[in-house]
Formats: sequence, structure tokens, C-alpha cells
Amino acid sequence: MKIAVSSQNFRTVTSHAGKARRFIVFDLATPCTPREVERLDLPREFALHEYRGLDHPLFAMDAVITGSAGDGFVRRLGARGIEVVLTGETDPLQAVRDYVAGVVKPPLPHEHDHGHGHAHAHGHAHDEAL
Repeated sequence: MKIAVSSQNFRTVTSHAGKARRFIVFDLATPCTPREVERLDLPREFALHEYRGLDHPLFAMDAVITGSAGDGFVRRLGARGIEVVLTGETDPLQAVRDYVAGVVKPPLPHEHDHGHGHAHAHGHAHDEAL
């Protein structure tokens, strides 16, 4: 199982997954010991908010963990069977461990009107999108 965590600085879980271009990829070959296997540093045109192609690196994931994501991001990945998980955890490895354990830290509250025309999902986005 592969899980991507949005991390614009490759140190912390960051928000706005649809505009993110950096992700840390973890492999869960053994569920108790997730390990980092890759870092995606995608070009600007690969931010999923704008990307319209059929072959995106995130489409190979089983789940994406992020601080926040718009409804379009959640729907788009959900249509491909990819679970989007929103978390308030800032440490990427801990966020993956929490996800595996089924104890995801609730996302941090944030203002809904960011001036870019869409709402953000809250909680376990997979459940809300389906």
C-alpha cells in the first residue's frame, strides 16, 4: 500500500492538497513499519488543481494524507479509489502511523472563504465524498 503525504517543505504535513506539488510517499509493506520510499517534487503544471492528464503520480497511491483539500480534489481521487484523509497531525510519518491505526487527528480549523471559490472538506474526507 502506498500513501502520499502533502508536504511542501518535506518536513511537515501541509494543506491545500490540490495545489501541492510536493509529497512524501510511504510504503506500507508491513503495516506496523511504514517507511518513506520516495519524494515527489512535481512541476507546477502537475498541481492537481490544474492538471487534466490521465497519468498523474498521485493516481498510483492508495491514499493521500493532507491538512486540507477541496471537494474537487476529494472527488477526483475518490473516483479512482484513492482515499483522501484530512489530518491535524504535522509530522508526516506520525500522520501515516495514525492513519494505519485508525486514529487520525482531526484537521485544524481554518477559514472557509479563502477567496478561491471552493469549500474545504473536513474530517475523514473519504467518507464525506462517497
